[in-house]
Amino acid sequence: MGDIAIRAENLSKRYVVTMAKYRNDTLRDQISESLKSVFRRNGRPNSGSRTFWALKDVSFEIKQGEIVGIIGQNGAGKSTLLKVLSQIVSPTNGWAQIYGRIGSLLEVGTGFHPELSGRENIYLNGAIIGMRKEEIRRNFDEIVEFAEVGGFLDMPVKRYSSGMYVRLAFAVAAYLQPEIMLVDEVLAVGDAAFQKKCLGKMGDAAKEGRTVLFVSHNMTAVNSLCERVLWVNGGAIVEDGPSSQIVARYMEASLRCMDSSEEAWDKVDEAPGNDMVRLHRVRVRHHEGHLSDPLTMQTPFQVEVEYWNLVADSHLHITLHLYTAEGIIAFTSGGLTNKRSLTAGLFRSVCHFPGDLLNSGLHRFVVLVVKDANSVIYSHESGVRFNVLDLQQREHTCYGREPGVVHPHLEWTTEYLGEGPGMNPLCPEIQHVSSRQCTGGTYDKSL
Repeated sequence: MGDIAIRAENLSKRYVVTMAKYRNDTLRDQISESLKSVFRRNGRPNSGSRTFWALKDVSFEIKQGEIVGIIGQNGAGKSTLLKVLSQIVSPTNGWAQIYGRIGSLLEVGTGFHPELSGRENIYLNGAIIGMRKEEIRRNFDEIVEFAEVGGFLDMPVKRYSSGMYVRLAFAVAAYLQPEIMLVDEVLAVGDAAFQKKCLGKMGDAAKEGRTVLFVSHNMTAVNSLCERVLWVNGGAIVEDGPSSQIVARYMEASLRCMDSSEEAWDKVDEAPGNDMVRLHRVRVRHHEGHLSDPLTMQTPFQVEVEYWNLVADSHLHITLHLYTAEGIIAFTSGGLTNKRSLTAGLFRSVCHFPGDLLNSGLHRFVVLVVKDANSVIYSHESGVRFNVLDLQQREHTCYGREPGVVHPHLEWTTEYLGEGPGMNPLCPEIQHVSSRQCTGGTYDKSL
């Protein structure tokens, strides 16, 4: 087996879902149903059932030391796969071989005894994965410090908040040093600072030669942490390959399902507007003119507004108010360079967005038609939504979304100014450093 950590062959998991054919919504219905049940076999109401395959013929191999992301929509089968590998759930068909001790962080509370204290659960979990008491004791202080639950260590964990539960569970899974870590989206329960610590710890675990399977909807974290990704859909593996390629295709498919990159009106009298102007089309396009290509933080793109000018000799221009998903206005931009009067007819105004400007996330905008450079004659809250993706790989920095509305790529320089007061002029650590492009935690340096 050599370098194989996990091998799965035709893993399948079937559930039988039983459904009542009707509901008893009122007291009268419930009494009537109780009387009828006397004449039924076993007193059970009529019911139906259906078969649901959470996993279907899943096969793959994971090598030792790999950190593999598992992505997919809700209900795709990601969590079921980890439960089968953790031996919490038995497969209906197929098999999986695990070579090494497993540490699982799946649902909140999995593997913890609610009546035991945090201290006791640390020792219990260590014993479950086969660690000696001395090994657990050696890591105990680091676990408590990482989890930040020192003041509650001797309290039964059933009294912990969900955040405390997750912090302790992750610390146990990480510091008891299993050869294989299975981590579900449960990290979303914690605060942003703790998520950052957890993601960094998983990266460290992989560098130490441990194997990590990471289920997440955070594509920035997946793309930065994982070299390989399994895309799961409908209980099956759709694609298996390099993270940058699979994540990009997954996001493109997801955005295609909720495509809102364009809105258009073909008839003037039915289009939004007034007696002076009416809109024909509003759309977001890739810089090369494609509508469907995903937009990353580095991708130049354009917003096009087509409109009918209904009054000849009008001085009109288009202004955009760009908003984030949280309703924060990022900035305003208007085409004031157009100073000539317009004839009656159809016009197109285009706003060009450079790459390395917007931060990741969903965006929308309001279209304003301005007359004579100072009078807004029409305002339209566009139904167009576009998502800016963060697909850049990062090291030594936060694996989540960077704060801020915009994320420009700015040039930084650092120059040596000489020894400071009291410093040894012969100190070999003082060297000239020039940092030319520093973005997302990476830099080029020359000494």
